[in-house]
Amino acid sequence: MTPRIAVRYGEGRTLLPAALAFFCLLAAYYVIRPVRDQLAGATGSVALPLFYGGTFIATLAITPVFGWLTARLPRRALLGWSYGFFIVCLIAFVPLFAQQTRIGARTLGIGFYVWVSVFNLFVVSLFWSLMADLFDNLQARRLFPLIALGGALGALAGPALTSLLAVRIGVPPLLGVSALLLLVALGLMLHLSASRSRERPGDEAAVGGSLLAGLRAAFAEPFVRRMALLMLFSDGVGTLAYALVADYARAHYSDAALRTAFYGHMDFVINLLQMLLQVGVTRWLLVRFGIVSGLVLPAAVNVLMLLAVALFGAAHFGVGGFTVALIPLMLIVTRSFAYGVIKPASDALYTRTAREIRYKGKNFVETAVWRFGDLAVTSALNGLRELGATLGVIGFASAAAAALAGWFGWRAVVASRETARRSTGPSADERGSTARPG
Repeated sequence: MTPRIAVRYGEGRTLLPAALAFFCLLAAYYVIRPVRDQLAGATGSVALPLFYGGTFIATLAITPVFGWLTARLPRRALLGWSYGFFIVCLIAFVPLFAQQTRIGARTLGIGFYVWVSVFNLFVVSLFWSLMADLFDNLQARRLFPLIALGGALGALAGPALTSLLAVRIGVPPLLGVSALLLLVALGLMLHLSASRSRERPGDEAAVGGSLLAGLRAAFAEPFVRRMALLMLFSDGVGTLAYALVADYARAHYSDAALRTAFYGHMDFVINLLQMLLQVGVTRWLLVRFGIVSGLVLPAAVNVLMLLAVALFGAAHFGVGGFTVALIPLMLIVTRSFAYGVIKPASDALYTRTAREIRYKGKNFVETAVWRFGDLAVTSALNGLRELGATLGVIGFASAAAAALAGWFGWRAVVASRETARRSTGPSADERGSTARPG
């Protein structure tokens, strides 16, 4: 490990609890994710607009509540109320799943799909808002990939726990396991927040401002606007891949258990590749070439994958004696780069912004904008199919969207530098100074 990307003295006291908290957070999510995903595989992509529409409406409903809490509550209270709400909801689903036959699998499944989709975005966005409070920009480049690695390990542990426990204790108790993991993550985050508050008491204060500040910033602030456009176009690629894989799973696996196993295998491979990227590529890339490289390179990879889909369709290829399907491979590659490279890079940009943008603007982009993109992409996909568009046409259009994601990523980096310069003068990374310990 070269000195430029090494973990420096004193940073481990913050890095290790942060990585462990993200491990527990993503493990909590991935314990229950296979239950959600096999529902999408059972219906195919045609029903996804219904699921995403419900998720988007629920996200819009909860966003102003989160803005109100952020404006008024100190940081630790905000963490406690936000995560506490989702923990209580998880526990409340336990008796509902126990009564699944009476409630109806479809009704419960749609409700659970929407809730999990909202839960995932909010808890992850709030976690990274806290990280942007705890670390400066230079530290973020070196340490965010390592924190994300903790999450990737949790994403591997979650499905493993599900596979191990589902046949032994059933689905309802799994929700309790997820709630326990989320509670541990909350405890670690409260510890990190309290430790930083002793060093910088002002950081603990409520953010203040308007409850709709995130929405306003998406239109008024150049940086947040470009991050929203980056989210729309890059998420469009991921949503398309997810939709096409849902059709693939429906066509190739008629049994719910086989579909669940298929999605479990996909998650394992995605998270393994994501970890390799975080350890072997992302830290070096962000330190050596800057944050812009972490946004532009994945866009180039996505363009190549989508062009391959456009040219070859749902083809199967023989590799080393194994048969590889192009559609699942596209999801593996695009999602691995999204969480292994783009996510640490984009989260690092928020270290240059004011606290209100870190919490409200970031949360709005990563919840409401994200879910609006899901709804728009899946609706557009169904519309194109109704018009007779082939997979090739869809692939070429999506490749253009991936290229635009790279462009808006570059513009977001430029806007973040301007934001930092206006508020504090030249940023630390622009001056070439050494980051302080975390």
